[in-house]
Amino acid sequence: MILNALTDYYQRLEDDPDSDIAPFGWSRQKIGFVIVINDDGSLHAIESPPGGDEDARKQFTLLVPGQSKPSGSGINPCFLWDNATYTLGFAPDGRNDAWARERFEGFRARHLAIAGEINDESFAAVSAFLEQWSPADLSDHIDVDEPPTGFGVFRIRTATEFVHDRPAIRAYWDTQIECAPDDGTLGQSLLTGKAEPIARLHEPKIKGVWGAQTSGALLASFNLDAFESYGNEQCYNAPVGERDAFRYCTALNFLLADSRRRAQVGDTSVVFWSDRPSPVENWLGFVIAGAEDEETITGIEAFLKSLRQGRPSTELDDLETPFYVLGLSPNASRISIRFWLTGTAGEFAERIADHADALQLDGEPKGYRFPSIRRLVNETAPPKAGWPDADRVSPVLAGEVTRAILTGVPYPRTLLTGVIQRIRAEGFIDTDKRKDWRAAMHRRASIIKACLTRGSFTNSSTESEMTVSLNEDHSDHAYQFGRLFAALEKTQEEAHDNNLSRTIRDKYFGSASATPAAIFPSLLRLHAHHLKKLSHPGRRINMEKLVGAIMDNIDDGMPRHLSLERQGLFYLGYYHQRTALFTPSKTPTMKQETKGAAE
Repeated sequence: MILNALTDYYQRLEDDPDSDIAPFGWSRQKIGFVIVINDDGSLHAIESPPGGDEDARKQFTLLVPGQSKPSGSGINPCFLWDNATYTLGFAPDGRNDAWARERFEGFRARHLAIAGEINDESFAAVSAFLEQWSPADLSDHIDVDEPPTGFGVFRIRTATEFVHDRPAIRAYWDTQIECAPDDGTLGQSLLTGKAEPIARLHEPKIKGVWGAQTSGALLASFNLDAFESYGNEQCYNAPVGERDAFRYCTALNFLLADSRRRAQVGDTSVVFWSDRPSPVENWLGFVIAGAEDEETITGIEAFLKSLRQGRPSTELDDLETPFYVLGLSPNASRISIRFWLTGTAGEFAERIADHADALQLDGEPKGYRFPSIRRLVNETAPPKAGWPDADRVSPVLAGEVTRAILTGVPYPRTLLTGVIQRIRAEGFIDTDKRKDWRAAMHRRASIIKACLTRGSFTNSSTESEMTVSLNEDHSDHAYQFGRLFAALEKTQEEAHDNNLSRTIRDKYFGSASATPAAIFPSLLRLHAHHLKKLSHPGRRINMEKLVGAIMDNIDDGMPRHLSLERQGLFYLGYYHQRTALFTPSKTPTMKQETKGAAE
């Protein structure tokens, strides 16, 4: 199913004249240098690739004949492109001249052997260059201490096109890849069911998966006898036609290289695509990993808002468009499938809208943005240099949250556990150590609401009580205890004219949420003392009434212990009540955010 979807995506890209996808037998490679030769084959110069600044030149790519650099430690020259060892005979550090000379000779022999088959003056010039070139002359043309890196191609000095792009050479190469194999590898392909040449290796190798080998890894490979069956070797055990193997590998590489179709969550590289162009392709990456561009963020948030309001039809042209999400993780030289999700664009849009609804909560601070999955899981990490320490986040958690959002199942319990542990450790949020404390406080509360709304803890009655704003009639006492703590803290603050550097939250918040019976009797006695200090009689009456109303909702005593989920209700009740008591911008106990900290 995965390979079929990827080969279909390749076909979609191939039909799109703007996609620039590599055709069968070709590949797109990063080019680090250009060997410029004269018409007689003499070397003119070794140049950097064309482009604007240095960063642009480093990212310069070309469509070249052949797939990725052939694997193996033997001599494996490419056609009209390769690294400096093969094209020029350069010996890198740790290698001797004889080793480099042997590879250059292999590159030269391959091209001179077919010189008579290609009727093209540019190829004749390259052949002449290879015939007369000596690696010993390399130091006359380059700084051997800073040799050219990456792959190199050829260009005639008087031409603007590269040699491998010449029509005669392209025509020759196309005839080579059309030749039928003569090694007896015909078989029935798993993808088409037809008898066709079967790929011994599924290449080009997959590049761009975080944590995998930079030279590329394989989605399917068989390197031990224990993995093989019926006498088949390597990928003949998973028979896929040569063209289809190329198509799915090329399509996957294309997705991994496209920042609009790829997102990184923990150790999982996520790619997503649809059978036809869909807006979901454009904003799913933002939901997973976030975005920096203000215009993009504003547009996607407007789109999500329309989804929550049930108005997706104007943005989604075809709700039934098949949509795919693939999560990949590194595993030695292979790539593991972390998850594979299929559905329609409409179904995924609806699940994202449900996720946005679950997170919705009153009290958003100014400039608050819809949180990406990366921001959500980062709230389980302790602060470092003013921000969450992303290195302390479980690499598995992000993948689990992504799967939960895109399938509509409850969020992983580990997300709720991690956030509650941070809240208990920091008294909801450490305002001294988080530059974005105001947004982080709201984000943590919204995570708790979302987890409780879609968690197995809730039932039909309690789920309906997970409201966006304060719910004074919430039936669970844990929520009411959170409200009560917020009211007691507010009384303490006003009793001291809002000049306290520490409140009961700094000392009792964690223990009050876990063991109410052990803490609240003392807090209520302290509250009576604080009431007497309120200077305004009307305010004293109002706070007394508020505490009394909350206590009326707690009619069967104080529990000695609250479970993890009910601790979440405590924190949610606290945040709701605190938001109702005053707006975040006028919060007297909160220190001013660091200037310039944005969320």
